[in-house]
Amino acid sequence: MLKPYLARILVSMIDWSSCPVVERSPEKMSGAWVFRGTRIPVSALFENLEGGACVDEFVEWFPGATKEQAEAVLEHANRSLAVA
Repeated sequence: MLKPYLARILVSMIDWSSCPVVERSPEKMSGAWVFRGTRIPVSALFENLEGGACVDEFVEWFPGATKEQAEAVLEHANRSLAVA
């Protein structure tokens, strides 16, 4: 299982600025990348998936994040890590 701090490191390795479903603001969650329109950190998705959850469970547990957003985040991470 990925430790929470490892999920944050993974998220920090990716350039999220070109992912339209996430945003970051110093006033929101200390500047962490979050799902657009929410306070849900992107790292929460990776932590929950590594813990055995599926995307449907994640969006059920984190109201506000949509399945489409979660899938877009995973696709962006996949493309970013494939290039790295």
